[in-house]
Amino acid sequence: MKLPIFVLMSPLDQMHLLVNLARIDGEVGEKEKQYIINIGQANHMMVAEILPLFSEEHEMFVPSGMTEDEKFDCIFQLVKLMKIDQRLYRDEIRFVAEVASRLGYDREALFELMLNVRSADMSKDEVEALRELTQKHLKRI
Repeated sequence: MKLPIFVLMSPLDQMHLLVNLARIDGEVGEKEKQYIINIGQANHMMVAEILPLFSEEHEMFVPSGMTEDEKFDCIFQLVKLMKIDQRLYRDEIRFVAEVASRLGYDREALFELMLNVRSADMSKDEVEALRELTQKHLKRI
């Protein structure tokens, strides 16, 4: 599976969001950790740069000026991480909802993603269909 590389959101900011989400339930599972490491490596970060991030809480930074595709990639990766342990926690949902709101999505977008994103690999066509489905829930600024 090809992981998206964020353009406006620095790899470090991306890691901070993902780590904060993974830490919400009090424990970062091995699947969550490996998923985050894989995304970091896809963004040219070294494992030695990523691992220390798991022991810290980070500020929630969501840059403005992201393209619609970048916004989708960001929220898609967060929902995928949220579902990776096959348990959804209220605090995780709140966190992802806050990021989605800051990205300009209405809450229906998060519902669509939660219903359709799978923790298993998804085909490019499935992801693109979901991208199109969620675009209608993005406020145009």
